Amino acid sequence: MMPTTQADGRKTPLPRQIVAWYCEKAYQAMLAEVNLSPKPGLVDRDNCGAHRDMTIEDFYRSARVIYRWLARFMEQGALTLHLRESEVLSVLRPVGLACEEAMFNVTAGVNTHKGTLFSLGLVFAAIGRLYAQRQNISPESICSTVAAFCRGLTERELLKHNGMETAGKRLYRQFGLTGARGQAEAGYPLVIELALPHFKAQQAAGSNPDLALLDTLLLLIASNDDTNVASRGGIEGLEWIKRTAKRLLRQGGMRQAANLPRLQRFDRQCIARNLSPGGSADLLIVTWFLAEISSFNTTPTSL
Repeated sequence: MMPTTQADGRKTPLPRQIVAWYCEKAYQAMLAEVNLSPKPGLVDRDNCGAHRDMTIEDFYRSARVIYRWLARFMEQGALTLHLRESEVLSVLRPVGLACEEAMFNVTAGVNTHKGTLFSLGLVFAAIGRLYAQRQNISPESICSTVAAFCRGLTERELLKHNGMETAGKRLYRQFGLTGARGQAEAGYPLVIELALPHFKAQQAAGSNPDLALLDTLLLLIASNDDTNVASRGGIEGLEWIKRTAKRLLRQGGMRQAANLPRLQRFDRQCIARNLSPGGSADLLIVTWFLAEISSFNTTPTSL
């Protein structure tokens, strides 16, 4: 099976079929999240949530763009085979910035999937590196590799007073929230230790797929110090949304369709408060993707 070829002629040890398989799963993960309805404060098939500047069609467009760029992240990861893990982020950054620009071009500047791009870019680079190293590719190995890529990232980008004051720096300074950077640097513990086993347990029990995913989203909202929420509603808004999600879970969560009216009420409350748990939605995409690629008895090398 022939490897893929970079524009500059460099070969990567990644068969096209395998790259395409992973990219398709990630695209399905993005569609699964945005189509999931109802979601509290988030864009879905029912409404635009707490957002006045984006629609579900914007998410469809940006998902297609990210889908086309994921192979580049995977190939770049494979090409870092002989680099130290601490050197990988600098290799990935130009690809990430180019992909982000392409996303903004199709959404007229609307930030639909910036957090997703950050997470999936790291995940795909980890997959490419692990494949090139002939290492086992599993949710745990992927996330631990991402953690190694990102070691020291929070301190470099949030703690040090370098450059302009961003929302992320302000939330870290005021409340100690590390957001997407902190989750990546820690190896996505909210996914590996919480959301993924929860979602897979419900899958194994034969739960309705959408209800299982909604219940997993509630679990993430209840546990995640979501900087998207804090930037809109402050620490009070963050505490409220976590507390409300925990209460819904105690009431049975979304494991039963009869509880959907409670989730719809939660959605209306989030819209009224202008709260959108976008960080939790990004983690849900990673959760769905890792669940999907770990559900196969055979590795994609046999494709």
